[in-house]
Amino acid sequence: MDRKYDFNCQPTAIGSMPHVSAKEALSLILKYLPDIPHWPQLPRYSTLENMYIQFSEGFPGIVVKDSKVQVMQSDDFDTTLEQLYNFFEEENLDMFKMSAEYGAGLYSLISHGAPQARMIKGQITGPVSWGLTVTDREGRGILYDELLTDNLARFLRFKVSWQERILRTISNNTIIFIDEPFLVSLGSAFVPVSSELVTASLKEVLKGIQGLKGIHCCGNTDWALLLNTDIDILSFDAYNYSESLGLYTKEVKTFFERGGIIAWGIIPNDEEILAKESIYSLKELLKKAVAPFVEIGIPYKQVVKQSLITPSCGLASMSVEGSARALKLLAELSLEIREEFSILS
Repeated sequence: MDRKYDFNCQPTAIGSMPHVSAKEALSLILKYLPDIPHWPQLPRYSTLENMYIQFSEGFPGIVVKDSKVQVMQSDDFDTTLEQLYNFFEEENLDMFKMSAEYGAGLYSLISHGAPQARMIKGQITGPVSWGLTVTDREGRGILYDELLTDNLARFLRFKVSWQERILRTISNNTIIFIDEPFLVSLGSAFVPVSSELVTASLKEVLKGIQGLKGIHCCGNTDWALLLNTDIDILSFDAYNYSESLGLYTKEVKTFFERGGIIAWGIIPNDEEILAKESIYSLKELLKKAVAPFVEIGIPYKQVVKQSLITPSCGLASMSVEGSARALKLLAELSLEIREEFSILS
C-alpha cells in the first residue's frame, strides 16, 4: 500500500450510537465529524441493529430470537446454501444488501448525504466475532463448522462490498472497519481458533473492500497478526490498551513505513471516566501512547500525519448526552493537535 492520505489526527468514530432516532444520531455525527462521518448503528432503536444480527440478513438458515442469532439447518438448508454459492459466483451484490429494517442509520446517511465529507466511513462485524456469536442448533459458533466457515467469510465479503458500493454514492473515498472484538480472546482456551483460520477469514473479507481497509479491536490481541494482514488502518482502544501495542514497536514501524494508519481510540466510552478527562489530559495520554514509537525513531509529527483519533469503541453504552460530549472532546482534541503542528487542512 502506498500512503495517499495524511490524516493528521482527523476524528472519526467506530459505529454504534445510543440514539433511538437515526436522524438525531446522524445529526450529531455530522456536527462533530463532518470530514469523516460514519453511519450510525442503533442497537437501542432495534435489536436488528445489534452488531451480530445486523449483518446476518440473507445468510442461509438464520433465525433471530431474543437478541440471539442462530443457523438452523432445516430440510431446505442445502438448497438455500446452494443458492448462496450461486450468488457468490454471480457476484450479485444486490443479494447481499442490508435492508432499512436492519440499518436505519445507513439509509439515513444515504438519504441525507454528507456535503462536507472528505471520506465516508462504514463498518462490518468481522468473520471471527460473527462466526463465534452466530451459533448452530447446539449453541456452537458456526466458525467451528467446516461447512459454514468459508461461506460465512465470503458472505461478509459480499456484504461489505454492497455496503461500500452504496456509500460511494456519497463519496468515492471510503473507509471500512472490520470490527473484531472477539480477537481479544485469540489463543485462549475459551476461543480455540487457529491464527491461520483468523488470517484466512480476515483476508477473505478484506478482499471485498476497494477503499481504505481497517480492523478495529477494542482490547489486547496479537497485534503482529493484524499488522501483517492487508490493512491500511489499525484501530484500537488506546485509552485502555496503549501499552499492549507498545510491545510491537518493530511491527508498527514497518506498518508506518508501508503507509499504514493507526486509529487511536483515545476517548473513553465510559461516562464516569470521560467526565474526569479534558482535551489536555487526553492529549497527554495520546503522547504517552505514541512515546514507544517515537523512542525508536519515528518522528512524532509523522505519527500525527499517519493517525486518526476515535472513541475507544462504540458509544451505544453511553447516554445520548454522554455520546455528544465524547464526540465534542474528540473534535476538540483533533483541532488542538492539528493547531500544534499547523496542519489544519
